[in-house]
Amino acid sequence: MDKKLKKIIESSTFQLKEGDYIYAKAEKINNLDNNFMISRDEDEITIITKKENSKKLDLIERNKEIYKLIALNIQIPFYAVGFLAAISNAIAAKNMNILIISTYSKDYILVKKECQSEAIKVLLSLGFKQI
Repeated sequence: MDKKLKKIIESSTFQLKEGDYIYAKAEKINNLDNNFMISRDEDEITIITKKENSKKLDLIERNKEIYKLIALNIQIPFYAVGFLAAISNAIAAKNMNILIISTYSKDYILVKKECQSEAIKVLLSLGFKQI
């Protein structure tokens, strides 16, 4: 990892969000409240929400896994070349699969619930600080 990227990571934090999350495909979304993220493209509506919200949704299918959500807080998200690659490569080296979601100001990682402790160790070893 180059020095600039290392410095960016060492000045960044992460936070494990409360709750268990699911990743699903929905027929329609009647209520936007209480969902973490909804993505709509020409093929489908994808939703990430807490497990307890899934009963209220019109889901077509869902991934069988339960996920934990980790928020990555970075000061200059648009200018950190290799930031997400460094994270995903380090986690992949530990034989874990993740889903990465980016918003305008943050990045998020969905990691299988049983892998959350190991994923946190990886982030700490990269230089992130947990809040």
